[in-house]
Amino acid sequence: MSDAPASPPSPTAPPAQPGNPLHGLTLEAIVTALQAHYGWQQLGELVPVRCFTHEPSVGSSLRFLRKTPWAREKVESLYLFMLREQRRQGTSTPRP
Repeated sequence: MSDAPASPPSPTAPPAQPGNPLHGLTLEAIVTALQAHYGWQQLGELVPVRCFTHEPSVGSSLRFLRKTPWAREKVESLYLFMLREQRRQGTSTPRP
């Protein structure tokens, strides 16, 4: 029997997420793609938050969405909806 302490398990890489379309995308890329597709006015109607309706900008939107989980979830859901619609219509935009 050895008196050497057991070594801690080696760290492993996080599991791959092949089925997650949001994996590897930044919030900035998501907001930019939504703004390009819908425009600020329609984006503000679909996700009614002030950062999209009053003097909208990518920077102010990112600050708000990083602090507000429920709004970020709505934006991510809208992005996934946009991707599904683009696939259905046969048009796709390259991943940022």
